[in-house]
Amino acid sequence: MAAPSKSYGIWPYVQMARVDHWFKNAFMLLGVIVALFVEPSLLRVDVIPRLLLAFFATCIVASSNYVLNEMLDAPYDRQHPVKKHRPAAAEKVRRRWALAEWLGLGILGLGLAWLVNPWFTAAAAALWIMGILYNVKPIRTKELPYLDVLSESINNPIRLFLGWFPLIPDRVPPLSLVLSYWMVGAFFMALKRFAEYRTIGDRATAIRYRRSFAHYDEDRLLVSVFFYAIAASLFAGVFLVRYHLELILGIPFGAGLLAYYMKLGLKHDSPVQNPERLYRERGFMLFAMVSVAVFVLLMFVQIPALYDAFNVELVKTSPLWIIGP
Repeated sequence: MAAPSKSYGIWPYVQMARVDHWFKNAFMLLGVIVALFVEPSLLRVDVIPRLLLAFFATCIVASSNYVLNEMLDAPYDRQHPVKKHRPAAAEKVRRRWALAEWLGLGILGLGLAWLVNPWFTAAAAALWIMGILYNVKPIRTKELPYLDVLSESINNPIRLFLGWFPLIPDRVPPLSLVLSYWMVGAFFMALKRFAEYRTIGDRATAIRYRRSFAHYDEDRLLVSVFFYAIAASLFAGVFLVRYHLELILGIPFGAGLLAYYMKLGLKHDSPVQNPERLYRERGFMLFAMVSVAVFVLLMFVQIPALYDAFNVELVKTSPLWIIGP
């Protein structure tokens, strides 16, 4: 007697697009802020529709990547205590329809990106291509130790470009800032790997879930976390000394934010395994919002006394406000 056919609804395909992960595209905000710092004349109401279109296009491209990720990770997700309930792992979707969803969202996202400008489209295409390199064999960088973290976290500087290009399409942001943003993303991702490894608790199971865990252990992952944090700080230091010394006053907030995130990463069954749920960590979210507010404020003020104290020449960018003589 034939087995009864499964019923496939629309909702599992919606879940695969992970709309709840769209908040990660808030990392585009740094590109917007730096673009406005470089060109204060862009602070106009008429740029808002362009930025909203850019944000939506980025979200659609990201959803395309999520669909591909979940479709190809299904055999591995079944080894994870939580991810085994995802639609693809639970066999709630048809592979050919999921593939069509991935391709359709990718085409739609890049089509919307073209309405912004060609350079933004190139950055959106880079985001989509990185999703392929991260997930698809024979490259599948997510299975290679350290490259798994670096190839995923490079989406951070790509999102920086996606925030910058809608406003300034003929130049790129400072390389020091791009590298620092990449290392910040690597810090977050390495800490997520560490939390996943500890939560699974069994090395053999961890390796079946993610092959890069064959190389990792808790010590190696923690050492990599410290490396990325230090690299991010050094590149950030180059940026603030070269472009805007006022940001030196925000160092305690930046360092505090990384330390707070690491504290969360060291928790049992850490929330950093699922960044989309970090909103539940109210203390962290409050500190993050205050840190962002301080960063934005410092980006657009000038404090001449700091340049005298640190013997640094003034940058030739017009501030919104000047504090002190």
